[in-house]
Formats: sequence, structure tokens, C-alpha cells
Amino acid sequence: MKLLATNEGTLDRALRVALGLGILSLAFVGPQSPWAWLGLVPLLTGLLGSCPLYTLLGVRTCRIG
Repeated sequence: MKLLATNEGTLDRALRVALGLGILSLAFVGPQSPWAWLGLVPLLTGLLGSCPLYTLLGVRTCRIG
């Protein structure tokens, strides 16, 4: 049994990773705001393939199979 069930599809995961990297890059380039560290959230959920909020809401963007 997996600790976190996969509930994100391939496109959803790719968009989360890209968005997370984009936001996280602002911690090093650009305005260098500490808020940019919030980019870790979409990055990690995209890499893991599981979103806790999706679990709470009963949402799945991946195929059941």
C-alpha cells in the first residue's frame, strides 16, 4: 500500500513541476522574495503525483487503472 495515493494525471504533474520551478526561481532571480519558496508546494506535489487537497475534495486527474 502506498502512503500517498496518486491522484494527479501526467499533464497536471508536468504543469505543477513547471509552475513550481518558475515560482521557486524567483527566490534566486528577480525580486528574490521569500514568498517564492511557496513554489516548493506545487513542485513537490507534482513530483510525488499526489495532492492532499485533491484527496480532501475527492478529485482525481489521473486515469483509474
